[in-house]
Amino acid sequence: MQEKRTAASDEMPFLDHLEELRWRIIWSLAALMVSVGVAFWMMLQFDVIGLLEKPILPYLNGHKLVYTHPGDPFSIVLNAAIALGAAIALPVIFYQLWSFISPALHRHEKKLVMPLFAFATFLFACGVSLSWFVVLPLALPWLMHFGGPSLDPMITASEYFGFAISMTLAFGICFELPIVIISLALLGLVTPKFLNKYRRHAIVVCVIIGAFLTPGDLVWTTIAMAVPLYFLYEVSVLLTVIIHRRRIRRNAALEAQSAA
Repeated sequence: MQEKRTAASDEMPFLDHLEELRWRIIWSLAALMVSVGVAFWMMLQFDVIGLLEKPILPYLNGHKLVYTHPGDPFSIVLNAAIALGAAIALPVIFYQLWSFISPALHRHEKKLVMPLFAFATFLFACGVSLSWFVVLPLALPWLMHFGGPSLDPMITASEYFGFAISMTLAFGICFELPIVIISLALLGLVTPKFLNKYRRHAIVVCVIIGAFLTPGDLVWTTIAMAVPLYFLYEVSVLLTVIIHRRRIRRNAALEAQSAA
């Protein structure tokens, strides 16, 4: 009885949880604002925009990217700074999130959260890199030469950066597939038997996602998206098997302790 009272007194009241959440959000937003400011300064000092436009310059027939509104250069730099600033602020945001949820986790769950965060960051970086360094160079020649010599490309900077960044973010988000499956497995909603049963369906879904998210009708870009995505699915199946076996061993140990 005394232990129950002590545990109840140690629990944080609901309003205190809200107060802590408010400060975690404030610190995360402050880190994001500082990171965006640093990224904006980097954009101006190191000509990051010039670096980002290099993939399309060989296909503009000696022209440069153009803009049609006086505010386009500022908005392009600001949007790029926000994206880069968000990437810089991610460690601080993850730390604030971890500090908020860690008291409610068990010891074995705490051991899994940080590796999942690191794995999610790694997968997102892999998806972005694949899109920027492989898929975009494959897609641009096909798209720019599709109209033949009768069309002269006059690509605006806002349209190009919007196209490139949206496709890159789509790849990064799709590469989070193992994190989603692992999270469902930890919650007990997905089992290895379920994933093995729908393996053929997963192949079809990966091809459909690759066809929709990659630009144009170029088969190589679809393959460049579908093959890594299905490989990540197989990795997810393997990790789910490991999680399922550990859960079985842990439940058996708990039953043995309760029986003793």
